[in-house]
Amino acid sequence: MTEYPVVRNTVLLAASLTCLSGMLQLGVAVATTSLVLVTGIEGILGLGPAIFLLAGALSALPAGRLMDRVGRVPVLAGGFGLGVAGCLVTALACRLGSAVLLIVGFTAVGAAMGIALLARLAAGDMYPPERRARGISLVLFGAVFGAILGPTVFSPLFSHHHLDADALVVPWLAAAGIMVVGLAVVLAVRPDPAVARTDPAAAPQEPAAPLAEILRRPGVPTALLGALASFAVMVAVMNLTGYMMVGQGHMQSDVFPVISAHIVGMYGLVLVVGDLVDRLGRRVALVGGLLVMGASTLALAWTESIFSTGVALFGLGLGWSFSYVAATSELVDLARPVERGRLVGFNDLLSGSTGAALALLGGLAYSHQGRNSVAIGGAVAVALPALWIALSGRPPARPSEAPAPSLVHFRAGGQESAASLSRPE
Repeated sequence: MTEYPVVRNTVLLAASLTCLSGMLQLGVAVATTSLVLVTGIEGILGLGPAIFLLAGALSALPAGRLMDRVGRVPVLAGGFGLGVAGCLVTALACRLGSAVLLIVGFTAVGAAMGIALLARLAAGDMYPPERRARGISLVLFGAVFGAILGPTVFSPLFSHHHLDADALVVPWLAAAGIMVVGLAVVLAVRPDPAVARTDPAAAPQEPAAPLAEILRRPGVPTALLGALASFAVMVAVMNLTGYMMVGQGHMQSDVFPVISAHIVGMYGLVLVVGDLVDRLGRRVALVGGLLVMGASTLALAWTESIFSTGVALFGLGLGWSFSYVAATSELVDLARPVERGRLVGFNDLLSGSTGAALALLGGLAYSHQGRNSVAIGGAVAVALPALWIALSGRPPARPSEAPAPSLVHFRAGGQESAASLSRPE
């Protein structure tokens, strides 16, 4: 029997997402305004978040495939290192007023986000199927502390400062420092969570199935649709809210408490959410979460104060928490261990690309039609998938996999079928 530090590695992976969440609050708060300030073109306000999201989407699939080959930690560490470089380049771009450098910096930061969010895949390795949603939730819970870290670091840097490109230099340098801490935390994760699916005494595993074959498995399209709708609408609305608030006359520093409320909604109750997803079943959580997101997005049509906007964004985050944890858990369950990286990476590619498109479309809609177009469009974009998922059939049993370690140890020998482990639907 070989000891495997599941608790220690869970805490470290959660801490890495604290750093990512703290850094991303700056991106969410100023991405829509940064390109406008540097270029002077208001019509491209949705381009900043779109660059973040598209870069994250394009990095997720190759990063997931690489994780299946070399392990989780090296790829996650590379993502945080890329985030450090991206923040530094963005700071330099703001100092020089260079749109080209700003796009390069945004691209690197977005790619880092896409890679670092795959930490939830490492969580899926360490927990058995009947506890997988809770395991993923434990790692995601670390991001809630970023809701404290972000305003603590960045709000004072914007207080009593006129918002221009030069005012963004120091915040981006601070963001680079946060990502350095995240890099150090990830490198402390040992052994690699991929060891949780390694069984040296067993016969060699079958090679991973082609992605096209995995995508045809019953239950996979439904989980992909739920993940895509929840993530794409959430990130698009989240990234546009800051600019809409400034357009209503609020200060840039007022955006951070609202984004913090959103992150608390996303991650603050995620431990309870994980347990409820395991008890109620994935489909119920998916549909319920998407409907909460739709109602919260629609509420933005009437919100004007910082408090009411924060409540709406909290609800958006809470609905995302239910639907995304359920969808991710289902995707991990429906793939064998050697296939998880490519499936989850493909999911992130679809979700991030759709989110980028929605951010661009939402920015154009807001510029021409106002905030009601964003609120109504976002609500429809989650309500329709919720209806389709509610009417679809029950997913099948999951493929076989090697046993995951318990919270205390990792058993190095023996085989167990994931489908034989009971889980309420």
